Amino acid sequence: MGTEKKGFFSKLKEGLSKTKKNLTEQIENIIYSHRKIDDEFLEELEEILITSDMGVETTLDIIEYIKEQVKKNKIEDTGEIKNLIKTYLANMLEEHEVNEEESNAQKVILVVGVNGVGKTTSIGKMAYRLKSSGKSVIVAAADTFRAAAVEQLKEWCTRADVEIISSENGSDPASVIYDAIQSAKARKSDILICDTAGRLHNKVNLMNELSKMFKILDREYSQATIDVYLVIDATTGQNGIIQAKLFGEACKINGLILTKLDGTAKGGIAFPIVKELNIPIKYIGVGEQIDDLQTFDAKEFVNAIFE
Repeated sequence: MGTEKKGFFSKLKEGLSKTKKNLTEQIENIIYSHRKIDDEFLEELEEILITSDMGVETTLDIIEYIKEQVKKNKIEDTGEIKNLIKTYLANMLEEHEVNEEESNAQKVILVVGVNGVGKTTSIGKMAYRLKSSGKSVIVAAADTFRAAAVEQLKEWCTRADVEIISSENGSDPASVIYDAIQSAKARKSDILICDTAGRLHNKVNLMNELSKMFKILDREYSQATIDVYLVIDATTGQNGIIQAKLFGEACKINGLILTKLDGTAKGGIAFPIVKELNIPIKYIGVGEQIDDLQTFDAKEFVNAIFE
């Protein structure tokens, strides 16, 4: 592991320490108090998994997987269980990962999410990450209804040293997108990141606004590939899945950004979100600093929780 990689992993471990305490320590406790893998042990394990925000569906699948492996490989020692859970979860996350081809095509990332989940902060940090990796980035501040969001985004973009396109407070978000596209085309930018309004309680407006944005992108920037990333606050646990399903009705989401993992013991939510929604996690937020948004790596994520 290179020094940078190692630094990232230790940051990840630190960021997930509350989840690790909540989940891994409880599992280790029942492993030590049960010598054999029987119904009582599995019932207790099931309860731990469900209460750590794994969700019922994912939990039942894990228990099923354990039973199969125990039978197939004649496993008797409860000490083997942690590795079985790790293997199942890493495989499940990797199954849903999309390996992106490195292409020279220009790209648009539309970022959606309810207010308060860390959307603006995530955009600033993502812009910084992409710029640090050598990409040219422009940000469009199209959440025009919240002056504070635009100001905050300007501040992050200054720190990340990327250009931001914004307009007067309350103006049409689609016109900001239009201006940003012209800028991205003129400068031949690699990536255009667009902030969008997060008013999910008014879904009709949200859908109208997003469809307007897609129309403009289609008309003005048809050569670019479009990704839609949904930002979810990990501290909301199961509520994040409900939000994701609602946003999924408004537009096709193909990536998730999971924020505030360092402030919660509910990091287990990552697993049912990916499994039930069939959407890969692209980035995770594990701290306040500009470099605390990490590219998601399934194996490292599982290791950080279970090691």
